Amino acid sequence: MTVLRKAARPLLASVFVTGGLSTLRDPKRVAPAAEPVAAPVAARIPRLPEDPEQLVRINAAVQVGAGALLAAGKWPRVASLALAGSLVPTTLAGHAWWKEEDPERRAQQRTQFMKNLSLFGGLLIAAADTHGKPSLAYRTRGAAAAGRKSARRAQRDAAHTLRGASGTVRALPATARRAVSDHL
Repeated sequence: MTVLRKAARPLLASVFVTGGLSTLRDPKRVAPAAEPVAAPVAARIPRLPEDPEQLVRINAAVQVGAGALLAAGKWPRVASLALAGSLVPTTLAGHAWWKEEDPERRAQQRTQFMKNLSLFGGLLIAAADTHGKPSLAYRTRGAAAAGRKSARRAQRDAAHTLRGASGTVRALPATARRAVSDHL
């Protein structure tokens, strides 16, 4: 599976790196199409610029950076999530097939939209890939179960020790018990 991951990650990342570089070189080309999506996104996320061209540049930079990280196998889960997040506005702005009047253009945009949905699914799979290791949730559940078991064992041991100590104190003569209780 390691060889498969090493081959698949750069292949998946390639479309984002090349597309991001193309957009970084000429953001004016896609800024008008991004405007209907850019304004609502900028309004909902603080500190984002409202200028569609700047938002297109930011999205392209995320795609290049996260694509390069994914291709290199560095932080692949985080990189995949970043790419998936950048793909949503790209798809909504660039491939709104439902707005197309021309049937041929509509079919082309629908195909591109479905391709991006497929990429989105692949990125989600890559984001969930734990390299054959147990997931964080699985390890957390295991640690919690081990903690509960350890606590029950400690509780039983403490009860056993307390019963033994109380039996020992009861076995003492009355004068010795008074002396012990005076020291406590």
